[in-house]
Amino acid sequence: MTIVLNEPGVDELTGAVDALRAWQDDRTPLQLHPGDLGWAWALGAEKLAGAVRTWSADGRIIAVGYLDGPDVLRLTTAPDLRQNEALARQLLADLDDPERRVLPPGKVGLEVPDGALLREVLLEAGWNLDEPWTPLRRDLSKPVEDSGLRIEVAGPQTAATRTAVHRSAFDSPVFTEEVWHVLAAGPVYADARCLIGYDDQDNAVAAATVWSAGPGRPGLLEPMGVHADHRGRGHGTAISVAAAAMLREMGASSALVAAESSNVGAVATYKAAGYDPSPERLDVVRPA
Repeated sequence: MTIVLNEPGVDELTGAVDALRAWQDDRTPLQLHPGDLGWAWALGAEKLAGAVRTWSADGRIIAVGYLDGPDVLRLTTAPDLRQNEALARQLLADLDDPERRVLPPGKVGLEVPDGALLREVLLEAGWNLDEPWTPLRRDLSKPVEDSGLRIEVAGPQTAATRTAVHRSAFDSPVFTEEVWHVLAAGPVYADARCLIGYDDQDNAVAAATVWSAGPGRPGLLEPMGVHADHRGRGHGTAISVAAAAMLREMGASSALVAAESSNVGAVATYKAAGYDPSPERLDVVRPA
């Protein structure tokens, strides 16, 4: 098959999102999710388009990559082609050639789902295993318990509260109310909800965003944070439970989240919220 690499324009981004949505499967616990592109939409469609790459054959998108930083690519493929050698070899050639405008020269990182032949091909070509991540999954076939927080779905009137919790949780000034409005106006957000958790003193103590990939498919929890003034009281666990409940309400088959394995606190929080860890998945890195 002839495989074509493409840098999609803004009007082509929804095609990449639709492909990612169709590929979500509970058998693949960690791969690029439409919610990842939805969250990145907050910085504007043009910037997102500049960070997305697609590979197509016979008019069908068969792989999607997202540059989550200038030297980190998160990539997944159509499940039926995950062991296809022609695709794996073409991806290797494109990833290793800076002129293909996928990755720069020098040291770079790559996220690729388990079970992809590409991982073996990269290691044979001199790439190395990198940091481990812990994927976690909560099955949503049964009702979810009450979180213990009062949960509000953020909207235009409460965007300031939602973003204030995020800025405190991540010690980052980037996610402003204006940015939230850009996020919410993106087409992927139609299948998302931002949640704000309030304690019994009516303080906004935690927040999370959940992303559906459609009924019967796994949904994503990304991101989740607890206000710096209210840590150590179980609010991270509580908002993660609320996130699972919202995804179930939206028809998701499961709730997925991932954390760096070195972040033992985050992994423990998700486990306490009923998310079961899957085997660690290692990124791959090309040495400088």
